This record gives sequence, C-alpha cells and structure tokens, in this order.
Amino acid sequence: RDGSYHGPRQLSSLWFIAGFGGILLYLSTAMVSYIFLFDKDTMKHPKFLKNQIAKEIWVGVTSIPVMAAITAPIFTAEVRGYSQLYENLYGPLNGGLALAGEFLWFLLFTDCLVYWIHRWLHHPKLYFIHKPHHRWVLPSPFASHAFHPLDGFLQGVPYHIFVFLFPMHKGMYIFMFIFVNLWTVSIHDGNYQVGGAIVNSCAHHTDHHLFFNFNYGQYFTLWDRIGGSYRTPYVHTNPGELLRAVKEGKQQASGSQATASGVSSAMSSRRTRRQTARS
Repeated sequence: RDGSYHGPRQLSSLWFIAGFGGILLYLSTAMVSYIFLFDKDTMKHPKFLKNQIAKEIWVGVTSIPVMAAITAPIFTAEVRGYSQLYENLYGPLNGGLALAGEFLWFLLFTDCLVYWIHRWLHHPKLYFIHKPHHRWVLPSPFASHAFHPLDGFLQGVPYHIFVFLFPMHKGMYIFMFIFVNLWTVSIHDGNYQVGGAIVNSCAHHTDHHLFFNFNYGQYFTLWDRIGGSYRTPYVHTNPGELLRAVKEGKQQASGSQATASGVSSAMSSRRTRRQTARS
C-alpha cells in the first residue's frame, strides 16, 4: 500500500493491461478455436446471423475495455494489499499442494456464484443486461466475450470475491484469469465431443442458448442439478440432429424470455411420426 500518489497510475496501468491484454487473449484464443475446432457448416445455417462473426468480434472488442474500466478499481485494491493475494510459497511440497487446493477451491467456489448470478440475469427485470449475449443462437468462439459490459463484469465478480475471502498465490491468480478466458471460449467452440455428466461443456452451453432456461453453470453441472435447471445436451440424446432441429422450427424471443421452439418443434414432429408409425 504505497499511498494515494501511485493510485491513478496503477489504476490506468491495470485498466490497460486488463483491457488490451484481454482483447489480445480473446482474439487469439477465439481465432485458434475457430480455425481448429469450430464446425464451419454452422455458418450456413439460417439461425447463424449474417456477418455474425464480425458482429461478435465488434461487441467483444468494444465491451472488454469497458469491463476492464469497471474492474480496474478492484484490481487496484487487490495489488495494493487489500486482498489475500500472496507471493511466497513455503516449499515445493507445501507450495504445490497449496496451489492445487487453490485451483480446485477457486473452481468450486466461483462456479456456485457464477451459476446464481447467471440465473438472476435471466430474471425479467435484469434480462436486458444479458439479452445481447443471447442474440447468438448458434454461437461461434467469438461469441465467448460478446456480451454487455455489465454482464461480463457481474459474472466476473465471483473471481474477485474469492481473493478477498481466501488466500491465493498471485501467480495462480494470473493463471486463473487466463484459464477462465480460455474456458469461456471453449464452451462456445462448437466441439460437442468434450464433456460429460459432470463437466459443463460446449454441448451443455449450446443448449443454454437454445433452450434458454437450462444449463447456467460455468465449469460443472452440479448447481444446475441442485437448482433444477440441468438438461442433458440435445446433441448427446439426438446425435447429428441439432442443426436440423433448429432449422425445422422458428426460434422466438418474447420480452425477457427466449424459447428454443425450433428444437421443441422438431422433437414434437419426431414423436408424431413415431405415434403414426405405431398406429
């Protein structure tokens, strides 16, 4: 805590690092994901907006500096000693165990808070904040950071709460900042082969974009199961039919609530065909 003299300089430096460093991390990781993982056939689908990639990138690169500006005072408090961030490790074994514990506890703690914040942002009175992100019915990796700045800030608050409540090594904190951004890209990358019943994967998050009121979790499916909002990914129960199902119906959004009527319509059609076949 060096006094108020260095405050403005630290604030502006942290804003620059978080803002422009965040843009660089976002664009580089999303580009790698887009080139090597994203299914380009998705872009041919009617629900994939015209020039959607460019629109996602524009929203992302204009939102990140604003999010960084809102967050910079918190970063400043953290580096000036008001948080429980620390520098020294007590030895290879103790240090390694401490870092592993911090990593796991960080995921579990923040996953809970992000779940509830995300779910509250779907409340009719708050949904206007989160609505821009649901513009991307079939998201690309560039949709990962394409949301309202306040939305991004609110869902990032748990990461800062953590270091004010629990000890965490500064190096691990920086690592988790990068990890969180990589994870956010990964759940928008269109790779449905990764994940299962425990880990919240891209398949789970795609259902959130389609069905709206399901799969709010960030890393795990635990809180969706506890909160009654878990849904087995459609691509797991109906392999190869996701894009066809969305295409058959009409995705509608009314007020604060969007419904995946396309998928439900397709599923209803399948049930009707089966009943007709039986009769």
